Amino acid sequence: MSHFENGRSPEEYNAYIGRKCIFLFLLLVLCMFFFILAVSLGAVRIPALEVVKTFFGLSSDPRFNIIILNIRLPHALAALLAGAGLAAAGAAMQSILRNPLGSPFTLGISQAGAFGAAFAVMIMGSGVMQSTQVGAVTIANPYLTTIIAFIFCMIASMVIVAIARLRGATPEVMVLSGVALGSLFGAGTMFLQYFADDVQLAAMVFWTFGDVARAGWGEIRIMAAVVGVSVLFFIYNRWNYNAIDAGDETAKGLGVRVEVVRMAGMMVASLVTATIVSFLGIIGFVGLICPHIVRRVIGDDHRFLMPASCLTGGILLLASDTVARLMLAPHVLPVSILTAFLGAPTFLYLLIRRRIR
Repeated sequence: MSHFENGRSPEEYNAYIGRKCIFLFLLLVLCMFFFILAVSLGAVRIPALEVVKTFFGLSSDPRFNIIILNIRLPHALAALLAGAGLAAAGAAMQSILRNPLGSPFTLGISQAGAFGAAFAVMIMGSGVMQSTQVGAVTIANPYLTTIIAFIFCMIASMVIVAIARLRGATPEVMVLSGVALGSLFGAGTMFLQYFADDVQLAAMVFWTFGDVARAGWGEIRIMAAVVGVSVLFFIYNRWNYNAIDAGDETAKGLGVRVEVVRMAGMMVASLVTATIVSFLGIIGFVGLICPHIVRRVIGDDHRFLMPASCLTGGILLLASDTVARLMLAPHVLPVSILTAFLGAPTFLYLLIRRRIR
């Protein structure tokens, strides 16, 4: 079907694009609904109208203002940004690797961050815990732990890229390198845990629980900048990813510098993953399952796949975080537990289907 007839798009093509735009609009509305719901629900129920009024500075209840602006709004924004960033990274990795199992979690980047945090806790002494008013524990030096975790995330990414350059940037080389690195960093984490004392061991395990409640306004600003720039980069390369989906030779025939696009995409996806994992801990499977959910509805066209994946990731993490806070209230479950319950069956489903392209 030609896209232009006498300089005008045919009706079928306009309807095709229209359906995808409608889907994006519905996702945006759903994302806004879950965002308000996440801020509204908790130990203190706040009417949705009060939440909206507080966002516009019109609420007259100082108690609601404090709860929303100091506690729930940062949590909701962290969940939205982390979900969008991880889903965008997963969609990009699956496309540039041409492998449906590609994601930050399956490529070992998250495990590298966990090793970095364990290294900081045990070797650099950031594992002294403090009890909070609700009985939880916090790592005494979170900035040092976050920086070291970020460094190891980037080391894992650089190793994958370096191996791919030596052996040729094929999808198989990158995926297998990531699996091997994930096992290596997992073994390193267990090695440190074996020799850790009780306090260090508790701090290591605590860090690996992905939790959006750790983010304050400073972390949210950094995450927003990194996620925003990364998503714009992925959307800018949407046509390149569409061409790579058709095969490397086809993409090269269309003038796409496949190796350069693949390397740059991996680096940007690793950067956004490392930033989120370093601040929030390991939140697995969001980058794996969200692009697959979206593909089933609107296909592989990255003009729509990338923004839809971001919105779906935000919705998934907002909903999971809300359920995690309410399920065993007043206790709060780490959101990574719920995403693992959702993602592990999906991962097994993909393995069984063997739809590796």
